[in-house]
Amino acid sequence: MNKMILANLTYRPIRSLVTILAVAIEVTLILLIVGLALGILDDSRHRQAGIGADLWVRPPNASMFTAFSTASMSEKLGDRLRKQDHVVAVSPVVYQVTSSNSLEMLNGIDTETFQQVGGPLRFLKGGPFQGPYDMIVDEIYASANRLNPGSTVYVLNHNFRVSGVIFSGRGSRRYVPLKTLQDLIGAEGKASAFYVKLDDPSQAEAVAENFRNLAPSYSIVTLKEWLSMMTTEHVPGLATFIKVVIGIALVIGFIVIFQAMYTSVLERTREIGILKSLGASKIYIVQVVLREALVLALAGIFAGTIISTVGRFGIVHQFPSLSILPISWNWAMNASVIAITGAMLGAIYPAYKAARKDPIDALAYE
Repeated sequence: MNKMILANLTYRPIRSLVTILAVAIEVTLILLIVGLALGILDDSRHRQAGIGADLWVRPPNASMFTAFSTASMSEKLGDRLRKQDHVVAVSPVVYQVTSSNSLEMLNGIDTETFQQVGGPLRFLKGGPFQGPYDMIVDEIYASANRLNPGSTVYVLNHNFRVSGVIFSGRGSRRYVPLKTLQDLIGAEGKASAFYVKLDDPSQAEAVAENFRNLAPSYSIVTLKEWLSMMTTEHVPGLATFIKVVIGIALVIGFIVIFQAMYTSVLERTREIGILKSLGASKIYIVQVVLREALVLALAGIFAGTIISTVGRFGIVHQFPSLSILPISWNWAMNASVIAITGAMLGAIYPAYKAARKDPIDALAYE
């Protein structure tokens, strides 16, 4: 049977290759798009954790997407927070979204308090701000835009000089002095959020509750609580998006295999008649068709995994700021199961149709 299946697939090599390629696209769709979505989420979680804060204080009704919030909190709130028990440092930050080439977040920080919260900034090149229009960028942003200390970045209608390049994973990819960003967006004395460092992280929840009593309308979360929310279930629409991608991939696999197997059955009517006249049972005929679909699916899975791996390296090389999760065994298995499921569903009806052919009619077919 295996020799016959291989012969059937090589008899129409172009159709077999196109079917394999379609299944490969199905697998690539899952591995790359899902990997990109989860990679961006994981990168955001990693960078937020790298700030080093124990508590995060944000404006009333703040959402997870603080990048789109305005600087609406008075810096005086930070002075009140510093007086609370267990508080070691409070650092105000201003978030501002820019859209020169793409949507990117710019953070305004006070370097002294920011380093009190998360420790000294680790510079790869250059150093801290030297003037009001200096900018610190992380290594990924610097690599993507070919920046070095002394380079110029045009943003918010001003030229900023890159004073230093830091390791990635410390919140934003771009930092400018807090006062400068406040002046540029007309938010003097305002902050978008406060990062709070405690002397004992185990007291984070108790201190957060104390803050809520102090400022009942504000959004106050612990780092542990925020990190637990950075999952596909808590990010609005992400779980649905992943399900839609998987659903589309499943439909692609179903349609492609169905078309290939159905056409194959129609072309091999006489062959099926010969098999049945020699005593082949309906189950045997069904097995032949399903095995062919399985071989095509497995070949497509292998090709899709290779394409996804190469594609991931290509995307990361071309767009360093994009984070795509490496292909894991878990998602590789998920993609394989989805591809095989789609292939088997698409092959069921052609297999059923082949098994029902009458050997007399099939032998008379021309």
